[in-house]
Amino acid sequence: MACLEVCKEGKCKEGREECTLDGTVDWHGRPAIKDKSGQWFAGIIILFNQGLATLAFFGVGVNLVLFLTRVLQQSNADAANNVSKWTGTVYIFSLVGAFLSDSYWGRYKTCAIFQVIFVIGLVILSLSSYLFLIRPKGCGNELTPCGSHSSMEVSLFYLSIYLIALGNGGYQPNIATFGADQFDEEDPREGHSKVAFFSYFYLALNLGSLFSNTILGYFEDEGIWALGFWASAGSAFAALVLFLLGTSRYRHFKPSGNPLSRFCQVIVAAMKKWRFEMPRDGEEELYNVHAKDCSMNGSRKILHTDGFKFLDRAAFITSRDIDDQKKGCRNPWHLCPITQVEEVKCILRLLPIWLCTIIYSVVFTQMASLFVEQGAAMKTTVSNFKIPPASMSSFDIVSVAFFIFLYRRVLDPLVSRVKKTGSRGLTELQRMGVGLVIAIVAMISAGLVECHRLKYARKDCTHCEGSSSLSIFWQVPQYALIGASEVFMYVGQLEFFNAQTPDGLKSFGSALCMTSISLGNYVSSLLVTMVMKISTEDHMPGWIPGNLNKGHLDRFYFLLATLTSIDLVVYMTCARWYKSIQLEGKRDLTDQEDNFRV
Repeated sequence: MACLEVCKEGKCKEGREECTLDGTVDWHGRPAIKDKSGQWFAGIIILFNQGLATLAFFGVGVNLVLFLTRVLQQSNADAANNVSKWTGTVYIFSLVGAFLSDSYWGRYKTCAIFQVIFVIGLVILSLSSYLFLIRPKGCGNELTPCGSHSSMEVSLFYLSIYLIALGNGGYQPNIATFGADQFDEEDPREGHSKVAFFSYFYLALNLGSLFSNTILGYFEDEGIWALGFWASAGSAFAALVLFLLGTSRYRHFKPSGNPLSRFCQVIVAAMKKWRFEMPRDGEEELYNVHAKDCSMNGSRKILHTDGFKFLDRAAFITSRDIDDQKKGCRNPWHLCPITQVEEVKCILRLLPIWLCTIIYSVVFTQMASLFVEQGAAMKTTVSNFKIPPASMSSFDIVSVAFFIFLYRRVLDPLVSRVKKTGSRGLTELQRMGVGLVIAIVAMISAGLVECHRLKYARKDCTHCEGSSSLSIFWQVPQYALIGASEVFMYVGQLEFFNAQTPDGLKSFGSALCMTSISLGNYVSSLLVTMVMKISTEDHMPGWIPGNLNKGHLDRFYFLLATLTSIDLVVYMTCARWYKSIQLEGKRDLTDQEDNFRV
C-alpha cells in the first residue's frame, strides 16, 4: 500500500472514518483512525505509567548511596563513585533504547521490553535485600550497620541495580516520544494537545519522584529497605500492566531503519562528488523521491533547505546516477534523496542548541549535591522535628507543578494575545532562553543565602552539621527558582527536540535531553575538581572544603551564574542562527520558522 495514498483528504481508504495525517498506524499496521486511537485516552495512560515508573526508579536511586554505606559497608567516597557510575550508565542506556526504537523495534515494543527488564531488576533487588543483604534483621539504619556479605550476594545486588539502569534507561527516552505520537500534529486541535502533553509529562515525572523522595525515602532512611524496594517493584509492575492495557488504543510510527548507515551514506556520497560543480540554483537537479516510493519507510518527506550545501552533493544527480537508474537500481552510497540529506542537516543544526543546555544541567545537578551540603550546615530543626536537607527538593517539585499550570493557564494565553498573530505563546527556543535566565537568578540567590549563612556560622566546629543558626528554609527561593527554570528549559527542550528531529529519529531527540543531564553531572564534577585545585593553593582551605564554614561556596555559586550568563549569550546566537525543519504538507511553515527566533 502506498504511503500517502492511504488517506485522501483525511478519509481512510477502507471507510468513511477520518484517519490521522501524520502517517501513524494502529496495532495492526493500518492507518490510525482518529476517533478510535491515540489522543488523551492513550496520553493519560502514558502519564500514569510515567508517574509510577518514576516513583519506582527514584525509590531506589534517592537513597542508593545510603544503602551502599550502611548495608554494604562501603566508604563515602566509594559509595558516591559507584552511584555516579550507576547514574551515568542509566543515561548511556538511553541512547541504546533510542537507537533500537528508531531503527528496529518501534517505540511501543521498546518501552514494553525495557519495562519488563526494569521490573525484573527491582524484583531481584527486593528479594536479595530481604533474603541476604539485610542481615542481621533490622540493620541498615543510621545506628545499626549490617554485617559482611559474600561475593555472590554483592554480585547479585549489582546485577539487580544494573538491570534497573538498563530497564529505566532504555524506556525513558521512548515513553515521552511515544506519548507525543498519540497526537496528530497535522491537526490543529491535536497539535495543541501535543504541546500540552509534554508539560503534563514532566509534571507526572516530578510527582512520582515527590512520593519516592518523601514516603519511600523516609522508610529507607529508617532502615526498612525491603519494604521500600518492594514498593518500587510493585509500582513498576503496575506501570507495566497499565501500559499493556492501552495496547489497542495506541498510535505508532514505523521504525525507519539504522540511522547510522543513512548518515554515513550521505557523508560518503557527498565526498565522492566533491569535484563536481554544483549549479547555483540547482534544487531541481537534486534527487527527490516520490511519495509513492516510500523510501523512508513511512516517514514524512523533509523539504530542501539552504545551509550545509556541501551535503547537497549527496543528492546531486550525475550521469553515473542516471545510468544506474536506467538499470533499475540506485547505489545509496553514491546518491541519496533530499529527505535523507536533510536528516543529517537537522542533527547538525540541533547540536549547538544541545551543547548550550549542558551548562544548565550543571546548575540543575547542584540540587542533589551542594544544595544538600549547604542545607546540612544550616539550622535544620523546627521545634523537635529535624528536616532532612535532601527533602528540601520537595519545594522544587511543588514549584514545577505550580509553574506548569501557571504557564499553561495564564502566561501562554497572555503572550498569545499580546503577540496578536494567532500563534501560540512563547516558542520552545524562547522558553529555553527564559529557563537559562531563571537559572542565573537561582545561582545568585543561592550565593546570597550562603553569604548570609556564613555570618551566622561557627568556624571552629568539628562536625559542622547545623553549625549555622540560619534556618534551612532560607533555601526555599533557590529550590523554587530551579523548579521554575525546569518548566521553561526541560519541558521546552523535550518539545523542541521532538518537533525538530525527523520522524525516524524522535526517540534520539528525547535521548539528547537525558544525555544533557548526564554530561551536566560530569561537567559539574570536573568543575568542582578544578575549582578545588586552584582555590587550595598556598595551603588555603578552598571554596568547597569539608567544613563549609571555612570555605566560600558562595563564590562557586556566583561562578556558575557567570558561566550560565555566558552560555545564555552563546545560546541566543545559536538560536538566531537555527533554521527549523520543514516537513512536506506541514501547516504554516513560514510562520513556524519565524516563531523559532529568540
